[in-house]
Amino acid sequence: MDLVIEGRFYINGSIKDTSVGIEDGKIVTIGNIVRGGDERIDLGNRLILPGFVDPHVHFRDPGFTNKEDFRSGTMSALFGGKTCVLDMPNNDPPAIDVRSLKNKKSTIRSKAYVDYGLFAALTPGCNTDLLSPMVCGFKLFMGSTTGNILLNDDEEIGHVMKDVARTGKVVSVHAEDDSMIIRGNESNNWDHLRDRPVEAEHNAIRRLSAYRGMKVNICHVTDSRSLELAASLGFTTEVTMNHLFLCADDSTAAYTKVNPPLRDRKTRDSLYKAFAEGKVTMFGSDHAPHMLTEKEQDYQSAPSGIPTVETDIPIWMNLVKHNQIPLELIVRMGAEMPARTFGINKGRIAVGYDADLIAFDMKKGTTINADRLHSRASYSPYEGMEAIFPDTVIIRGEVQVDDGEFCGSNVGEDVSGY
Repeated sequence: MDLVIEGRFYINGSIKDTSVGIEDGKIVTIGNIVRGGDERIDLGNRLILPGFVDPHVHFRDPGFTNKEDFRSGTMSALFGGKTCVLDMPNNDPPAIDVRSLKNKKSTIRSKAYVDYGLFAALTPGCNTDLLSPMVCGFKLFMGSTTGNILLNDDEEIGHVMKDVARTGKVVSVHAEDDSMIIRGNESNNWDHLRDRPVEAEHNAIRRLSAYRGMKVNICHVTDSRSLELAASLGFTTEVTMNHLFLCADDSTAAYTKVNPPLRDRKTRDSLYKAFAEGKVTMFGSDHAPHMLTEKEQDYQSAPSGIPTVETDIPIWMNLVKHNQIPLELIVRMGAEMPARTFGINKGRIAVGYDADLIAFDMKKGTTINADRLHSRASYSPYEGMEAIFPDTVIIRGEVQVDDGEFCGSNVGEDVSGY
C-alpha cells in the first residue's frame, strides 16, 4: 500500500474516525485499523471530504489565455477544493471537431493541476461518434453567449441529439431560447434581465421535451419553475452560486453581468429554497473569467461572466459550519452527483474510487480576498465574504496542497482517458 490517511472522514452520509488505504491512486481499503503503508498521514480533527467535481468551467484555453489558461484555472480549482473540472468548448477555436479537440488537449495537457474532462460543442453536422471517446459530454448552446457556436433550430437540434443518443453521453444545455433574447441597449443588470427574460429559459427547456429519456443536463438554472420543468422531463439540473446568492439589484456595474442573467430577488430566493430542499441535481461554478479592465468598461461593452471556481466551495463550507446548509447536501451536489452524472470515478470516499480527498480545519475561517486567489481574473463579487478553504488537497493519492500551501505538481489527467 502506498499511503494510509487517518482522520475524520465523511463516508456514506456520516462522519467517522477511520483510516483509508490508497494504492495506485485508488482507495483500496477503509477501516479502523489499516496496517502498513509506505507513508502514513494523520489529519487529526480536520474534516475529510471527497474531492469536489465541477461540471462547468470556462478556462479560456486556447484562444483567450489573457483571461485564464489551464494552468491558472486548475490552480484556482485546486485551492478551492476541486479535484476534477469539466471544461466548456467555447474557446478560440471552439472545440467542435476532432482536430480542434486534439489541439486543445495537446495545448492543456501539461498545464493541469487537477483532473479534467472536455466538452465538445454540438454544431450542425458534427460527428458525435468520433468525438464521443474524446469528451466527457456535449454542450448545446441554445442561447447566445461567449463564442459563436449557437444551435437553436429545432430541426438541426433534432439531428444532433439523435446522433448523441447513440453515444450515451450527457448533453449539457445552455437553455435560453435565442429567439426570445432582445439585443437592446443595457446599462445595468436590470436591463440585462429585461433582454434575457426567464421565459426564454422556460421555453428552451420545453422545446427539449422530445428528448425525454436522454441524458440531458440543464446548466445554470435560474428559476424554480425551470427546475420543475426539467424534473418533469427526467433531466438533471445544475445551479451556480451566482444565481443562488446574487440578484439583479446587487450591483449596477458589470462585475456581475452573466449569462443567463441574475434574476430579481424573489426569483433568487425561490431558487435557493428549492436548492435547500434538495430539488437540484448538482451545482457547478460556471467559472467564466475576464480581465478586470474588460469588466470595468461600460455595461453594454463589458463581457458576461463571473469567476467563481476557487470561492464557491469555501463559502459553502462556512455555511455548513454555521448550520445554514447541511454538509450532506453540499457533498451530494458538489461531489457525488457531478461524478455520477458524467460517469467519473470520483466523488465518494469508497473502495475502488479515485483517492481524491480534501481536508478542512473548520476552525480556520477567513474572508474572500481577490488578491489571494489564483485566477487571472483579479476580482470577485464575493469579496469580503466568510469562507473556509481546504488546507489539504490530495489527488489520486498525491498530496498537492499541504497546510494551505502548494506542494505538488501538474498531475492533472484527462478523465476520458483519450
